[in-house]
Amino acid sequence: MPKLLTIAGMTISVLVLLLFLLDLVLYFVVPALAPFQGASLTMDISFVICAGTLAYLSWSSFRELP
Repeated sequence: MPKLLTIAGMTISVLVLLLFLLDLVLYFVVPALAPFQGASLTMDISFVICAGTLAYLSWSSFRELP
């Protein structure tokens, strides 16, 4: 069960990372295609950093489990 939770954490964090990174990149390339139309660059950057941190912590926990 703990391995399943760490895998779920990694999956969710990667999805959040991709969503907000896509919004951040597309806002500068093609603003009409950005998922949130670049509503807040601070929010995009914050979510990318937090999702990356969660992915790292989930991966680290996954490696420590037997």
